[in-house]
Order: sequence, then C-alpha cells, then structure tokens
Amino acid sequence: MAETDTPQHTVGHSVRVRCCIVGGGPAGMMLGYLLGRAGIDVVVLEKHADFFRDFRGDTVHPSTLQLMDELGLIDGFLKLPHQRLQTMDGLFGGTKVRIADLSRLNTKYPFIAFMPQWDFLNFLRKAGGRFASLKVMMSTEAVDLIRRGETIAGVRAETPDGTVDIEADLTVACDGRHSTVRERAGLEVKEIGAPMDVLWFRAGRKPDETENLFARIEPGRMMVTFDRGDYWQCAYVIAKGQYDAVKARGLQALLDDVVRMAPVLRSGVADVKSFDDIKLLTVAINRLPRWTRPGLLCIGDAAHAMSPVGGVGVNLAVQDAVATANLLAEKLQRGCPSEDELDTVRRRREFPVKMTQAMQVIVQNNIIRGALQGGDHPLKVPLLLRLISASPWLQGIAARFVALGVRPEHVRSKAAPASGIQ
Repeated sequence: MAETDTPQHTVGHSVRVRCCIVGGGPAGMMLGYLLGRAGIDVVVLEKHADFFRDFRGDTVHPSTLQLMDELGLIDGFLKLPHQRLQTMDGLFGGTKVRIADLSRLNTKYPFIAFMPQWDFLNFLRKAGGRFASLKVMMSTEAVDLIRRGETIAGVRAETPDGTVDIEADLTVACDGRHSTVRERAGLEVKEIGAPMDVLWFRAGRKPDETENLFARIEPGRMMVTFDRGDYWQCAYVIAKGQYDAVKARGLQALLDDVVRMAPVLRSGVADVKSFDDIKLLTVAINRLPRWTRPGLLCIGDAAHAMSPVGGVGVNLAVQDAVATANLLAEKLQRGCPSEDELDTVRRRREFPVKMTQAMQVIVQNNIIRGALQGGDHPLKVPLLLRLISASPWLQGIAARFVALGVRPEHVRSKAAPASGIQ
C-alpha cells in the first residue's frame, strides 16, 4: 500500500480514482483493504500524519477477529501485543455481578482482544501493501466536496504540498462522528442522546496488581477499568455536561474518588499529573436517516455514532465496511453504483445499528442514569443485572450481543486474481 503526501498520477492539482475513502479509521482502513483486495482503484485519505491517538476504541471483538481469520490475517494479527477478556464482572453498590461470559460463545475466538487502535490500523495498512490498486494518503484532509450537479464527484483536500482535487466515481465518508463530508453533503443527523460523558486516562500498573473487575458503580459515580498489561486504561463516567464542575472541584478530588472506587489504582494514579492527562469523550448516540447522496455513502461513525456501552463502535464500523464491500465491490468495477444500490448498505446495516443503539439506551436509562443521579440510599442491583448474573445462559446471550452483534458480517467480496487471496 503506497503512502504519499501528494497523489500519484496527478494531472495539475487533481487525481482520478474509482473510490475515495475519507478517514483512515477502522471503517475506512478495512474498506480500503477490501476494495484494494478486489482490484478496485481506491485511495484512503487520513488527515493526520500517523494513527497514533490515545483513547480511541481499542476493543477488537470476536466478530472482527473472525473477519481477520476469513481474510487470512489472523495469525499475524494475534502476534501483535494485546490482552484478552472473556468475562465481564462488575461491582454494583458493593455487590459483584457477572455481566457477560464470552467463554460460552460457540465461536473460534471467544474473547475480546484489547489492542491499541493504531496497531490495528497500521496492521491493515501494512497488510494492504500487496495491493497495487490501494493507496493511503496521510496528512491529507478532505475540506469540501466536488459536485457535478446533484452528484458528488469527489473531494477537495488539503495536503502539506497544497490543495488537491480527488475525483472519484464513489466517495465514502468514514471520517467519524464529526464528519466533514457528511456536513458538506447536508445529511440530517438524528440525535438520540446520552446521559453521560466519559473521562479517559491511564494509570500505572505494577506486575503484582491484578483485578478482574470490569465496571464499578456507586451512588453518583461509575468507572470502568481495563488491564492493559503495564497500565490500567480507565473510564470515569460523569453526568452529561458536568466536566467543568469536575474540573472546578480539582484534580485531587477526582483522583480521590477514583481510588475510593478502585483501590488497585492507588499507586498508579500518580501518573495523572494534570487535567491534560485526561481526555474528555463527549458521548453521543445518533444516526443518519439517509446515508447517501448520488456518488456518496456514509458508514461507521459518520452514519451512526455509538455510545461506549459495550465497546461495540469499532466493530460495528468494521461490519459496515465488510457489508459495503460485499454489496458494492463488483458494481464498482463498472463505475459508481446508483444511489439506490448505495442505499443497500443502509438497508443491510440499519437494523443492527438500531438494535444496538436501543440496547445502549436501555442500559443508559436503567443503569447508568440512576447511578449518576446518586442519592442517600445504597444502590440496588437492577433486576436486569440480577437476572443475568444468576443465569449462565443469559450471560451467554449478553456475551453474544456484545461480542458478535445483531447481524455479524462475513467476507463475501471476491479477491482479484492478482492478489493471490481468496
């Protein structure tokens, strides 16, 4: 996969490709890989110079591991440093509950792999190096759309060497929940809402510090911790819009709350020196009623922002990319699919998106919202969690929903003969 700061085959300040993918996140890189594998002339634009950004989705679920297996990439992928999670246990007002047990899944990879997202993306970029038809342009930011009448005909992008027009039969927006392409296309966003925001930070971990708890919920507070080997990745959940109030209390007050909830972090929180070491994630749940314009398709977070509940956002984005390649790769060989053909992606993926968001809203409204409101009375484990914790069968159902999703996709798009991959 060629990396370039300015496009190849440039005529003046423009380049022509069959498909231009805007955004080098999980959806964009996976779709780029699959279209390159199919022999389609495709370019992926990534506005940053590298993929190294902290506190992005780092959970690779069994559904994505299965796809990597189907592509013949799994052996190399699992050689990358990662941690594995099979059981999800929580402490709810002092009562331990089991939320999900992935070991009960009838799947080849019954675990969630925790891996820095930049390792995942760099792996896809390197694996795609075998495809001459696939190019990645780093430090290239799409700033506007090229139009021919009502049709989107590509993007205008800024590179270190100036502005370039990238003309494409199909433009795919994979540029996240704050998508520039979506905004320029005038696509309406339906907001569903979330009662919380999340503060992400790292805390140091000593070799002898072990704990299997995934979530901790107390009156007015909630926190999730992930064992990442040499550090703890922490998500401290706050009520929506309360970040300024948290800052006003001061860093030490926040860290004292963290240690009270998770004593295992007592020494590690010394790594948090200031609020600069804490990343605010403004949680949103939304989706587009319409994912397309003529010549344009939105997928991943550009089409549907997910809550961090379940950590499913990365995996839904990857599923979108696989469905897009399955439905459109062959048609792209002949030119841009019609808007109705592009809309087959929405029709395929909208149901799992709506179902996942509905379950996230149930968790938000029945567990998180009540916990964050606090109160003087001890927290009681909600009926839903009591039922799941008491039933291994229900733990398996919860695990399937989190790990595999509502409608897991499988690779159906064909590889070009020259790629040597079936």
